[in-house]
Amino acid sequence: MPKKILIVEDQAIVRQGLRMMIDLDDAFTVVAEASNGKEAISVLELNAIDIVLLDIRMPEMNGVEATKRIKERWPQVKILILTTFDDDEYAIQTLKDGASGFMLKTAEPNKLIAAIHSISTGGLVLNEEVAAKMMPRLLQKNSEPIVEHTLTVREIDILKLVGEGKTNKEIAEALFLSIGTVKNHITHILQQLGLRDRTQLAIYAVKNGFV
Repeated sequence: MPKKILIVEDQAIVRQGLRMMIDLDDAFTVVAEASNGKEAISVLELNAIDIVLLDIRMPEMNGVEATKRIKERWPQVKILILTTFDDDEYAIQTLKDGASGFMLKTAEPNKLIAAIHSISTGGLVLNEEVAAKMMPRLLQKNSEPIVEHTLTVREIDILKLVGEGKTNKEIAEALFLSIGTVKNHITHILQQLGLRDRTQLAIYAVKNGFV
């Protein structure tokens, strides 16, 4: 079954362009559109959605607030933020709140589709240009105390690969493990570190020098 996508963007012409690109890939189907975060919440209340493409700057409820609310109510939903080069401060916050990555609105269609594929299988996607601008802040010394842990060597290997944005399949192939084993390890790592999801785990890995 194709993954169900919700497009949230205040400009109708951009929504139409995104829909046309996505409809070319049989792995996905656009089931709904919304012009702001408030409408997106209403759509999610009535529809089973797998992936949300979410603009940051919108009226009534922007992408930052929408990300927080969506992940609180529907943690299984993957969110790909659509951003501009100047929205890096907002992009960092959406990652902290559980978004699976961000892409520039000007990204080439093949890169956008590849990003959707990646987050749908558990990957973390960061547009290279914006990521380069954000990285110094992500790499700043963690002001919060590092959580004590008893992770195994194997779990540290997995933590590093999550921090690099690898999917469960890619981690499994790199470490010669089954995908189920990788999932179990990640669940245990999250519990050990007191983190909510793999996006927080990836940020933790970067900020604490595992990557």
